[in-house]
Amino acid sequence: MYSQDRDQLRRVYCSVFAKMHDDAAMEPMEQAIARVIGMHPEYHRLLASPETAIGADYLPEMGESNPFLHMGLHLALHEQLATDRPAGIRTAYQTLISVRDVHDAEHAISECLATVLWEAQRDHREPDEAAYLRCIRVLAGLESDG
Repeated sequence: MYSQDRDQLRRVYCSVFAKMHDDAAMEPMEQAIARVIGMHPEYHRLLASPETAIGADYLPEMGESNPFLHMGLHLALHEQLATDRPAGIRTAYQTLISVRDVHDAEHAISECLATVLWEAQRDHREPDEAAYLRCIRVLAGLESDG
């Protein structure tokens, strides 16, 4: 798998972007990254400039969102859907995309995931899979909020 080093992970995204434009062969994980990059043309200019992309800081207090975190959340969701973990996420996702655009649905789910991850980090505990799935089920109209 890939390193947890920020710069190395960003290099992977930039490398995959270059491979996309060169029609180069890719490993399965690179293909998954390429699909997510393809969903986000707004990041293509950044990915085409590795020296800028790798060193950039994205500060929420400055109103900036981190494109690498954003794409990473998409990748995490795709992996969760492939493994149906937490159990039931695939069904909730299918219900949600029956009433929302796929990309919009993934963004909404990514908000759920980001919140659960942030809470876990803040509280020094494992992410709450039940809370995460409940958030998605509420989005899909399978559960009430409350």
